[in-house]
Order: sequence, then C-alpha cells, then structure tokens
Amino acid sequence: MTLLTVNDLWVRFPTRQGIFAAVRGISFELGQERLGIVGESGSGKSMTGRSILQLIRKPGQVQAAEISFQGRNLLDLSEREMRSVRGNEISMVMQDPKFSLNPVMTIGAQLMEAYLQHNRDNRQSARKKCIEMLNAVSLRDPERVMNAYPHEMSGGMGQRIMIAMMLIPDPKILIADEPTSALDVSVQRQVLSIMDKLVRDRGMGLIFISHDLNLVAEFCDRVLIMYAGRIVESCLASKLHEAKHPYTRGLLNALPRLDNPRAHLEVLQRQDDWMHAPLEQTQ
Repeated sequence: MTLLTVNDLWVRFPTRQGIFAAVRGISFELGQERLGIVGESGSGKSMTGRSILQLIRKPGQVQAAEISFQGRNLLDLSEREMRSVRGNEISMVMQDPKFSLNPVMTIGAQLMEAYLQHNRDNRQSARKKCIEMLNAVSLRDPERVMNAYPHEMSGGMGQRIMIAMMLIPDPKILIADEPTSALDVSVQRQVLSIMDKLVRDRGMGLIFISHDLNLVAEFCDRVLIMYAGRIVESCLASKLHEAKHPYTRGLLNALPRLDNPRAHLEVLQRQDDWMHAPLEQTQ
C-alpha cells in the first residue's frame, strides 16, 4: 500500500550567485515500511523531509510534479489545510529535542497542547492519552515526566518525548530526521527499538533520515542514497553493503570496520558526473 508519492521534487534558494538547487528532481514512493535516506551533510536529506510538509521558509521555493499523500496532492492544499496534515497525519521528529521543546513549559503542557491541537477532548482525557504515550516509549514514571521541564531530561529521554509527541495524533507517516545522532549507542538502540515497534504495530510509513550507513542498513527496509540534491542509488537495506554506485562505495569504504582494520581510511574522491548519472538500483 503506497502512502506517499513524491515525483520530480525540487527545492531552490535564491543567492547572490544565482539560484541554488538543494534538492534536484528526486522521485520516490513510501509504503508501510521503513525507508532510509542517507548521504553527507548538505546532500538534501533534511530538505526533502521538510518539503513534504511544506516547512521550507521563504525565499525557498518547493516545486514538484506531485507530492501525493493517500491520493491528495499536498501542493494543492492551502496553509490552513496543511496545518491539519502536519502532526495529525504526517509527523516529523527534528534532530535535537533540546531545540524542539519549549524550555519554559512543562513537558506535560507541551504534550497536551500537541494532542488538543488535533482532538476535541477535555484536558483530563488528554493527560491520560499523553501518559499512555510516555509509557509506550518506555519512559519510567510518566507522571513525574509530565510535570518536569525539558532541561531536567537527558538527551535520550528528550528524544523519546519528541517521538511520543509526534505519535500522539496517530499519524500515518513519521519523518525522523537523525533522531539518534546525539545519543550514545545503548540509548540509540532503545530509541530505534521503540520506533520500530510503534511503526510496525500501527502500520505506519517511516522516513528515517541519517548519515549512519551501518545503522540504516540494520534498521530500514529500503535505502535511498542522496548526493548533491539527487538520489544516485536505491537499494534494499540488506543489500546496502553490495551497492554499486561509486559515491555509495566511497561512503562505505570511509567507514572504520572492526573485522577489517586499516591504517588509513579512504578519502571520498568526488566526481562531477555523479550529479548527472542515471539512478543506480541495487536489487
């Protein structure tokens, strides 16, 4: 079942040197699966996620033949209509929870605000629903968490709170923008396990944006590799280490490996023709 179709998406920004294209004509589909998008910083991963929800600020320009969510072209919706889609049907977890949570509001107040934004319910029911979600993301003593402020939470707890906030409205798609980049390995695994369980139990689609190729290969079902605003390769996550495109091979060869230690890691040698080469598909 296809939840999202993106066709010929461009994101452009005017600069003093002319128009800069951050995303350059990409197309992909998302079903009830975990889709990874990987690449270097500046490759257009986050811009892709933000453009789906029309979160690109002016003077940025988003153009596409189609960004279709369950048969509706999101580009045809007004800002008011998009507000009913954001959070309610498509949610996005940003990179750093410390900058996403309001430091002067309790966590409970922020969770309840997110819930009541999309549900006509009383505050007692809203609080009960929020506590249920904090339990779902494996936070101990959710009553205490509800009354706490963001600075009282660790990075891992803050990320779980953000995941709970985004999942409270029961969205069909979750866009996670490097949700584990600031976490240590043990907490990282816990957060991924929670996300995996919630996505599978709810039949959601997940777009997992990351620069960690090994993590994506282990966690996702399919992977899109982006370079300079383009998708240069698409493959099953289980086949990522068999990728053929020289850019993907360069990223993989630059990773340290315990089973094959080397005195020096390879440096990625970029080539101009990568920006124009046809999409490589590894089956």
